Formats: sequence, C-alpha cells, structure tokens
Amino acid sequence: MMKACMWVVLVLGLVLSAFAAPPSKPNLVRWMDYTEALKKAKDSNKLIFVDLYADWCVPCRIMDANTYSDPTVASLLNTRFYPVKLDVDSQDTITCDGKRKTVQRCYFDVWNLSVLPAFVLIAPNGLSIMTVKDSFTAEEMKYLLLQILDKEKEWISK
Repeated sequence: MMKACMWVVLVLGLVLSAFAAPPSKPNLVRWMDYTEALKKAKDSNKLIFVDLYADWCVPCRIMDANTYSDPTVASLLNTRFYPVKLDVDSQDTITCDGKRKTVQRCYFDVWNLSVLPAFVLIAPNGLSIMTVKDSFTAEEMKYLLLQILDKEKEWISK
C-alpha cells in the first residue's frame, strides 16, 4: 500500500511539473503602457509591437521566459519598437484602430483574434498593420522582427 501511494505521488508530481511555468529569467524587455506608446509613436514615427497574453496562457509564459529574455530580441524591441504587453482578459479601455474599447473587445472585435500567444503591429498613426497568432522561439522572433523592420519605412509612410 505504501509503495502504491508513493508511486501515485511521484506520477502526480511529474504530471504537475510538466504544466508548471518555466523558471523566470530577467525581464529584459522594457514593456510600456499602451496609451503612452501610442503618444510616443506619433512623435517619433516608431512602430508599436503589442504582445497579447493571459495569465492562464502557458505558451505565453514560456515566451516570457525564453523568447523575451533573449538579449537580441529584447534589444530589438527596446530600440526599434515601442513594446507593449496587453492582458486579453483586461477590461481597461484603450483606443484600437480609432475605436475606444476594452482590451478584450479589441482582441476579439477589432483585431479578430481568438488564440494566444498573439501579436499586433501598430503604425504610428494608431492603426494596426498586422496580427500574428503563434508562439515563437527567440530565433523565430528575431527573424520576424527583422522582417518587420525591412518593411518599416513602407508601413510608416502610409
């Protein structure tokens, strides 16, 4: 009986650890307030990179621990974009594509998203340029950010 109990505890511990968040690494990205980023973007003509997440989203936590803790990814986001993190469950009101809505309503109604992790690229004029629905490794995120920067001048001039 004692062996069976120990076996159950061991298996349960392994199962629970598989769903646990990875250990946290230093937060290298300097995430900004969305409204502040919109104001700054208009003045400086920089794109806004919005990371949409939820506390219950395990892939989002993995990206925080592995992708956004990468020094190159963090440097690109901090220097070439205004990085913003928005909780999709938030009832805070923001302006998305010229409409005043809660973050949750922007996520569903304006950006037409339904999965996490997701990202929205916002032009300096406040309009969304593109949405991306996927989880990225640090290498994949670097590639995506560099591809966005190749198109930056074209998107900002519109």
